[in-house]
Amino acid sequence: MRFTHLRQIAFAAILAFAVALLGLAAQPASADTPDVAFTVDQPAVTPGSTVNVTMTLTNNQATDIGFVYQSIQPTWATSQRGDLKYTFTSCTSEGASCTGTGTTGLEVRYTLPLAPGASRTVTLTFQIAADSGCNGTIAFYSYIYYEYNGHQSSKDGIYNTPATQVNCAPAPQPSSPNTAA
Repeated sequence: MRFTHLRQIAFAAILAFAVALLGLAAQPASADTPDVAFTVDQPAVTPGSTVNVTMTLTNNQATDIGFVYQSIQPTWATSQRGDLKYTFTSCTSEGASCTGTGTTGLEVRYTLPLAPGASRTVTLTFQIAADSGCNGTIAFYSYIYYEYNGHQSSKDGIYNTPATQVNCAPAPQPSSPNTAA
């Protein structure tokens, strides 16, 4: 009788282990690619410079993305520095458009649907004014909300761009008089 009881326990344990393995295999793998990723072409600049921020939205879901709302705003630290002056001069992409160039915030609109594994890349260009303050950073955050699975599921989040340090322009060096020997 004890031997039968041990076999039943062993059988139940093996069955539970098999179900656990199948459950883990059925779970989608965690995405190696974030939903939104940013790069900045210049991490440090002087007033008068132009900076390109590249943003990539990737569909990490198993179904099409059918709706996206995305805004890009200056971070709190950037907005607190009133002397840091910049404007968005362009937004270029295939498969997306922007509203708000010339201001400090943007909205991005994507051509949809976006198939699983597909991505859209947008390049945002901003110009730092020649009379901008310096010794501060300009950075942005992006709020994104999207719907997938036939608009039955949604996801949202806040993503930050890398910061661009605005350094003071080097002082002009006085020209040295020519010395003849």
